[in-house]
Amino acid sequence: MTDTEKLFDQAVALLQKLISIPSFSKEEDKTADTIQEFMKGHGITMHRKLNNLWAWNKHFDPAKPTILLNSHHDTVRPNSGYTRDPYDAKIEDGKLYGLGSNDAGGCLVSLIASFLYFYNKENLKYNFCLATTAEEEISGVNGLELIIPELGQLDFGIVGEPTLMQLAIAERGLMVLDCTAHGKAGHAAREEGENAIYNALADIEWFRSFRFPKESEVFGPIKMSVTIINAGSQHNVVPASCVFTVDVRVTDAYRNEEVLEIIRQHVKCDVQPRSIRLKPSSIDKEHPIVQAGIALGRTTYGSPTTSDQSLLDIQSIKVGPGDSARSHTADEFVYVDEIREGIELYIKMLERLV
Repeated sequence: MTDTEKLFDQAVALLQKLISIPSFSKEEDKTADTIQEFMKGHGITMHRKLNNLWAWNKHFDPAKPTILLNSHHDTVRPNSGYTRDPYDAKIEDGKLYGLGSNDAGGCLVSLIASFLYFYNKENLKYNFCLATTAEEEISGVNGLELIIPELGQLDFGIVGEPTLMQLAIAERGLMVLDCTAHGKAGHAAREEGENAIYNALADIEWFRSFRFPKESEVFGPIKMSVTIINAGSQHNVVPASCVFTVDVRVTDAYRNEEVLEIIRQHVKCDVQPRSIRLKPSSIDKEHPIVQAGIALGRTTYGSPTTSDQSLLDIQSIKVGPGDSARSHTADEFVYVDEIREGIELYIKMLERLV
């Protein structure tokens, strides 16, 4: 049996164990324990902060650049459409069923197997840092973001999410804006007051029609959508305020801070972002890891979904076994052959660099 076949068998067994343990966001302590024990069985001591774990390769050299290998072990809650036990990790017809099997268990165990493959190797051109993290499904502050300061200088990252092992070289960022248009209350029957709804309309029309000057090669224009609006208390009172919510999908052409500044320059309403943490991300198509994937027959695309890439300030690529279309669906599954392919492709891509 080859090294990769052994790693594949161990990865599938680990994933079955992880699926059997509920690990909703903020409740991942038991899966963190399981990963920690698994790595200890391979002679590797994982550092831990809350439910996040990380480790470096055995022959870590601070003079060399470091590659981050990251995926998450939290899951969403099972939806009402399940016909199977979401924690019964059975393999049937080549499919490994269970909650979190596809998002992102297959990616997680494939990256762990790849890290183990390189762990003991000497004279590598790069170091490896493996981070198995929490709270990805809720973009929580106690996940990857919590431990980034602990990981040291990173050169670039591979974020494991189900992409059918195609290369997501860019990912949209997200800002949710709470906007308040102001007016002056008055009686609707008389020419009194200043209607905040009418003031809001001008700004809403701007959000609908404005096009940012720079556009992403991958995604095209930034997309802004007004999704919630609320004003008024009774039919005969001119409202003094109108509040509305804007969903902004930021591309790699801008930083979140730049987009927020441009918006504030153009509208009269007060604009408060709920967060600017979820940043757009991208990696140069000529980057060696991208070129390694292309050389192995992979295609590149821009991902519409958000992941822990949004928390990284380094170039990163999102790639992994499984299919994003299966994520969060009832009776979730990953093909075991996808895990085998994931391990082999991660290793082949990285061997071209290290």
